[in-house]
Amino acid sequence: MSENEKNVEVEATQETEAEATELVTEVDTSAEDKKDKTEVKMDAKTKLQLNVYDFVSIIMSAFIIIAFIFIFAFRLVGVKGESMENTLHSNDWLITVQKSEYVYGDIVVTTKYNYFNEPLIKRVIATGGQTVDIDYSTGTVFVDGKALDEPYTKEDFMIEKLDYMQFPYTVPEGYLFCMGDNRNGSTDSRSTLIGAIDEKHIMGKAVVRLLPFGNFDIYDYEQEQ
Repeated sequence: MSENEKNVEVEATQETEAEATELVTEVDTSAEDKKDKTEVKMDAKTKLQLNVYDFVSIIMSAFIIIAFIFIFAFRLVGVKGESMENTLHSNDWLITVQKSEYVYGDIVVTTKYNYFNEPLIKRVIATGGQTVDIDYSTGTVFVDGKALDEPYTKEDFMIEKLDYMQFPYTVPEGYLFCMGDNRNGSTDSRSTLIGAIDEKHIMGKAVVRLLPFGNFDIYDYEQEQ
């Protein structure tokens, strides 16, 4: 074999080795690119899953907190009937809060079993130990001998009904004497069907009207006095 032929063969072998090296390099680079892309996709998928998990966790936590608040602190109560007009009207929605003590003027919701077998919304007129008397001729309510100023009532007169208890009446300790603001359209503590209400059966005090929206204050008469 001539010298020229040897040189040509060496150069061809070198070129083949170079091409093989380039092919291996390209294959390695392609594999690394695919690996990088796969890792990027996995990272994006993992990040999305974490974001969804965080979002669901926040929603669930908020729901639990709201449920806890409404079960143990606040409750929504709907008004049914006309017994609290003109202060409250049927289909009003109220927020109530539990209290350790209730006083005159509080609008309360009672779950005491009664003739109507449903919760009642009434206003506290007297508490345990106080004596209630009513002059039906003038529509005046007395508590411990003092006439009440009641700007919240719908009418200035009261009609005495057959099922009403005898007055004066002393409220037992731990009980509330409650009446509706619509005195002639309310069955309340005056009636032997209801009587004084054990405080253990008081669901809470109505503090604000949620609906209809914009008419929140149910104690606005206090500001006018």
